[in-house]
Parts: sequence; C-alpha cells; structure tokens
Amino acid sequence: MADLDYNRLIEQIAQGDRVAFSEFYTAFERALYGFIRRRLNDPFESADILHDVFIEVWRGAERFEGRSTVKSWVFGIAYRKIMDNHRRTGKLSYTDQLPETVSDEADGEACLLAAQESTHVRACIDSLKEDHRSAIELAFFADMTYKEISAATDVPEGTVKTRIYHAKQLLMHCLSGRMEAKDA
Repeated sequence: MADLDYNRLIEQIAQGDRVAFSEFYTAFERALYGFIRRRLNDPFESADILHDVFIEVWRGAERFEGRSTVKSWVFGIAYRKIMDNHRRTGKLSYTDQLPETVSDEADGEACLLAAQESTHVRACIDSLKEDHRSAIELAFFADMTYKEISAATDVPEGTVKTRIYHAKQLLMHCLSGRMEAKDA
C-alpha cells in the first residue's frame, strides 16, 4: 500500500471510519507485532503494546500532521510504547526465534546450524547499546529509512546514520569472531 493510501486511511480514521481502521490494522498489524515482539520476551506484553498502539492511532488520527510518513508515525508510537515498557520494567530482552517455516526436505544438521547462527546473530544484536540496537531494528526489521527512523526516535538523521554505521561495525566484529571460531 502506498503512503498516499495510508494518509487517506488516517484521514478516514480521524472521521471515525471503522472500515478504514480495519484496513489500517490489517496493513500494519504483522509488521508492528514483529517489531514489538523482537524487543520484548513476552508475547502477551507484546500483544498489549500492539493493542495500545492501535488505540493511540484510533484516538490520535486527527492529530497526525503529515510531517513524517504514516509508517514512521506508527512505528514511532510503537517505539515509544516499548521504551515506556523498558523504563517501567527496567529491561529489554530478545527471544531466540527459530525460523517460522522449515522445508520438509531440510536435513536436521542444516536446521540445527541455522538455529545456532540465528541465536548467535540475536546475541550479537543483544550486545549492542540500546540506541544502536533500536536504530538497527528500525532499519532492518521494520524496513524504515534514515529519515523515518529520525522522525520515529526524535534524533537527527545524521545521528541515525552514525548509529547504524557503528552498530554494523560492531555486528561485523561480533559475527566475525564467531566465523573465526567456527573455521578453527
């Protein structure tokens, strides 16, 4: 769905259009839940935050001014809700997720290796400072641009670029250590 369609849906939601809200929910639910779930280790808490995000969209649609894209606005709401949860609980954690689908033809060794690599990548991401981790997650898991991340996190675009650059360097270092150990 194009940004113009999202803008139209927001305008309709601001008018109380439940059908538009349902379309909006369908368009964003999966990506938002995935983003939230990767940040928290509790599927129920993740679902609660997702619910809170959509309540805020319903109640606040008339306040959307269009200074950012709808996508960055919605992910910004989710990001702030996650940070509120982090402040309230004092921690953020990740879940070690296995791939959602596995081919019937894949051998057990390949699946185990993929799961171990996934766990290592998750551990490397988990080792990043909070600001670096957030920038990486928004860029790669939420597929947001630097500009959208800047709008969602209220930091300058240059800072976002710097954080992602440093985070990628740290991830390469962390992952290269794993590769060297594996080759030995």
